[in-house]
Amino acid sequence: MNRNSVRAATRTRRSRRAWLAATLAAPLVALCALAPAAAHADALDTITKNGVLRVAVPEDYPPFGSVGADMKPQGYDIDTAALLAKALNVKLELVPVNSANRIPYLSTNKVDLVISSLGKTPEREKVIDFSIAYAPYYQAVFGPADLKVANPGDLTGKAVGATRGALEELALTQMAPNATIKRFEDNNATISAYLSNQVQLIAAGNIVAAAINAKHPPRMLETKFVIKSSPCYVGLNKNEPRLLEKVDAALTQARKDGALDTMSKKWLGAPLPADL
Repeated sequence: MNRNSVRAATRTRRSRRAWLAATLAAPLVALCALAPAAAHADALDTITKNGVLRVAVPEDYPPFGSVGADMKPQGYDIDTAALLAKALNVKLELVPVNSANRIPYLSTNKVDLVISSLGKTPEREKVIDFSIAYAPYYQAVFGPADLKVANPGDLTGKAVGATRGALEELALTQMAPNATIKRFEDNNATISAYLSNQVQLIAAGNIVAAAINAKHPPRMLETKFVIKSSPCYVGLNKNEPRLLEKVDAALTQARKDGALDTMSKKWLGAPLPADL
C-alpha cells in the first residue's frame, strides 16, 4: 500500500470512529435535553394548571363506592375525593376503577390519585406513595350493645358467626379457643345467621357490619374488639412531595373539624376510630 492509500485508509477509519461516537452520544444528548423537563414536572402544578383533580374510585364496592339510584357515584371514597378537590380548589373528575387496575391507572398518569379503599402493603410501597389514613377498614367481632364483650376471653360460651376461611375466622380460631364459632360458607350466610339469632355475635369486616346497620336497624351492631386493622389510604405517584403534603394537610384538617368522623358515621355507621 502506498503512502496516499495509507492516508486515505486512516481518514476513513477516523470518519467511522467519529460517526460511531456521534451515534452513541445521540441518545445521551437527547436524554439530557429531556432531563430538565422531567425534573420540573410536578403533579400539583399540573392539577392546578388544568383546574381538575382526576381520582380513581370504586363503583362496585359499597359503602366506599357505588352507583346510587340516581345513577351518580356515592360512597366514602367519593366524598373523600370531593373533599380533596375542594381543598385544592379544583374541579373533580371521577375515574371508575377496580382492584386490579387502580394502581396501573395511577402509574400511567391516567389519574392523579387513587381513593379506592386502598390498603398499604410493603409491595405497594415500592411502587407508589401513601397519604395518612382517611378511613377505617378492619376485621372485628361485632354484637349488640347490651352484650358485654371487650376481648377474646369474653367470648367463652358465646356463639360467634364467621365466614369459613376468611381472615377473621382463622384469626379468631387462634384468639378465642373457648368460643363457639359457627362457620358459614359466605358473608350472606353469616349475616343471615346473626339476623335470625342463630349466633349472638359475628366476626366480619366493618363494611359487613355497616351493611347490617343500614338495612336492619333493630339488629344494630357495635364493635366489640378489633381482630386486624388495615386502614384506607390515598395513593399517589412517588416523588410528588408537594401533592402529598397538600393531601395530608387536607385530611388532617378533616380529622380536626370532624368531616371524616361525619363521613365514617354516614357510610360505616360508626365514628372514626380515635387511633386511626
